[in-house]
Amino acid sequence: MSNLDRMRKDLDRLSDEGDLLYYRMLFDLDPDGMSKTHKKTKDELSKNLQRFDTNYQRWYSESMALLSVLLPDRVADFKSYYQLPRPPKELNYTTYTISDYLKATSLTRGIDKFEVVGPKAAVIPMQQQVAIVRGARARFESSLFDIRGMAQADLFDNELDASAELNRNGFARGAGAVAGVVLEGHLATVCSNHSVSIAKKRPTIADFNDALKAANVIDQATWRYIQHLGDIRNACDHKGKDPTKEAVDDLINGVRKLSKTVF
Repeated sequence: MSNLDRMRKDLDRLSDEGDLLYYRMLFDLDPDGMSKTHKKTKDELSKNLQRFDTNYQRWYSESMALLSVLLPDRVADFKSYYQLPRPPKELNYTTYTISDYLKATSLTRGIDKFEVVGPKAAVIPMQQQVAIVRGARARFESSLFDIRGMAQADLFDNELDASAELNRNGFARGAGAVAGVVLEGHLATVCSNHSVSIAKKRPTIADFNDALKAANVIDQATWRYIQHLGDIRNACDHKGKDPTKEAVDDLINGVRKLSKTVF
């Protein structure tokens, strides 16, 4: 299973667990009402819904870890529904958080102990936290293209590091061949990302390059640059004058740049 598949699986699990925690909160607040709504006994519901107090903290920590990667701009909001950055001047429905709920905090007034705010005020913060996690799931799908591009760029970096090591040790042809394979693979991915089809069964760098230019995915300057890199790669693959170390360095650095700037 790839890292992306694990992340998707974790997001699905956290979304489902968030729903169950939310329903458990509703059950704890109104067991009779939940029993009537779902047409199940309170014992049945209690067994099927994990305890909120013993499971929420783990869910919160795991959700925070994923949000910090996928939806960092919502981390502060997510945290504020658990606990406000600063203690509020007054406890009310707008300042009540899930940490207050976990401590069973309530505010009463008067001799008759009229409840100004209590655990029921935590329903909306919990609802919002679950919504944010579900939003991260949607964000994950919409940005999967970018995530895959970054993951592939990291993989290409490793292969290009190996190519650079070969070139440093005097194996210019081998180094150029490795870098050429990386360039070819990246251009194939770019074509796939933009639904650019190639007629040939075994297309070359030139074939990918021409197709991308024809589809207006890359501009004239980029097309010429890739053409230049392809010429260096061909010099490494064919008999004749040995390519220079400097030329292969140019190829490696050029492929590294393209793998991170052309998607």
